[in-house]
Amino acid sequence: KMDDDDDIPQLSSHTLAALQEFYLEQQQREGMKTSQGFNQYSIGSIEEDWQLSQFWYSDETALCLAKEAVLAAGKSGRIACISAPSVYQKLKEQDSEDVSVCILEYDRRFSVYGEEFIFYDYNHPVDLPESLLPHSFDIVIADPPYLSEECLQKTAETIKYLTKGKILLCTGAVMEEQAAKHLGVKMCKFIPKHSRNLANEFRCYVNYASGLD
Repeated sequence: KMDDDDDIPQLSSHTLAALQEFYLEQQQREGMKTSQGFNQYSIGSIEEDWQLSQFWYSDETALCLAKEAVLAAGKSGRIACISAPSVYQKLKEQDSEDVSVCILEYDRRFSVYGEEFIFYDYNHPVDLPESLLPHSFDIVIADPPYLSEECLQKTAETIKYLTKGKILLCTGAVMEEQAAKHLGVKMCKFIPKHSRNLANEFRCYVNYASGLD
């Protein structure tokens, strides 16, 4: 009679240890998130979902864009972040009481931010809640999720609907002509960086005199 146990694949002690370590880390991360000191607005508090084509900016880039947005919005200005959650998180982390911020985002995990979260699908560019009045934002920051003219064109409809005038667009360098065509924005000298390197060269575009040059 053969030993029945032979059929059961055994994990090596090394694999087991690695697995335990992984679960422990996960628990610690989740624990951190619920403990007092955790800042729900810090970049990475909601992790990237590549299936949604999400790529968070590096801390420095998010800070730079957030500061630019606050300056551009002016005192008691309103800022809309379209598909740019890491800039939204930085704006909230900065806690500048002078401005109010909205996040328009397809990923419902960001609904943890309460009333400032607005579900947004670029395929329905002006399917927005009535509370979002046309031309009610001093600046709109947008980072369309895909490098396609269709995505840019549709996101552009939303941007033009919401902004009083100022636009800060973050997208690939290859989109320069389309960005000019659909939004009248020009490339800045500032080079945005991501927490993980992207294959495509990434740039910022504006239609006003910004501090990004």
